Amino acid sequence: MSLLADLVNLDLSDNSEKIIAEYIWVGGSGMDMRSKARTLSGPVTDPSKLPKWNYDGSSTGQAPGQDSEVILYPQAIFKDPFRRGNNILVMCDAYTPAGEPIPTNKRHAAAEIFANPDVVAEVPWYGIEQEYTLLQKDVNWPLGWPIGGYPGPQGPYYCSIGADKSFGRDIVDAHYKACLYAGINISGINGEVMPGQWEFQVGPSVGISASDEVWIARYILERITEIAGVVVSFDPKPIPGDWNGAGAHTNYSTKSMREEGGYEIIKKAIEKLGLRHKEHISAYGEGNERRLTGHHETADINTFLWGVANRGASIRVGRDTEKEGKGYFEDRRPASNMDPYIVTSMIAETTLLWNP
Repeated sequence: MSLLADLVNLDLSDNSEKIIAEYIWVGGSGMDMRSKARTLSGPVTDPSKLPKWNYDGSSTGQAPGQDSEVILYPQAIFKDPFRRGNNILVMCDAYTPAGEPIPTNKRHAAAEIFANPDVVAEVPWYGIEQEYTLLQKDVNWPLGWPIGGYPGPQGPYYCSIGADKSFGRDIVDAHYKACLYAGINISGINGEVMPGQWEFQVGPSVGISASDEVWIARYILERITEIAGVVVSFDPKPIPGDWNGAGAHTNYSTKSMREEGGYEIIKKAIEKLGLRHKEHISAYGEGNERRLTGHHETADINTFLWGVANRGASIRVGRDTEKEGKGYFEDRRPASNMDPYIVTSMIAETTLLWNP
């Protein structure tokens, strides 16, 4: 008799060319991820060759019950680290039957910005540092913390090792390898300042692909924590008090910034970002005011400040960039629950298309 694990790990290629495609989309809250699977007749590597599909938008908060059909448009393909073989994960965005993007489809507007010739010519690179917190499932309290109590103060936990300081490494490492398998340009992981909090980095990736990769990396993380019986939180300040919040620092450069004289281009871009500070903050994640307090390596939410090697600034420029006169900068304002489609396209629009 086969065990459940044997059946879950069946290699379909032994006796069939058919594959399973997991269609993935962002749900009605703007942060929840949904997915469902379908059988295809054979391997597919081009998203334009995949069929569109539909779902009940009234059950995801994205359509009324009397007109509930929402159409999924496949946009990016990744290898499936759970089913493996030729099976795939498919990042989709959502449209009405008439072909209009639904209000929660933030990818469509981002794609238009990234398709602008002035943006394309600058080849924008993004590196996104996604922080998150692992929670004990039934009590929603950070992994490794005593239930109803607190660990020792921050200090020993950042990039730490040891059973009394590092909690959830098996989940983190499984996620790291699964993302590499999927084809995500994940560039690293580390334990964060608050115990039970971790970070993974995606990039450098060009244009809208950075956001597709972050969403799929989030999806894979939620699937792994589901298996482990742990909850992942993207709340920007999961524990009140003297504990670090969770952000999604977004590193950014353009072709002009990476070339000789790029530091002057960087300073002009930062000046533009400062002029639109309020607009950016309003789009950088829910609950960010609980995180951007001017403490715990943040700038106050109402203040725009930039500096070299300053982790208490809104925008940080690295020492290497200053020294070499070219490179990139880091927008430290986005919250961990930000929509990368909104954040990356807004940074490109403000720095490359907007004229004050």
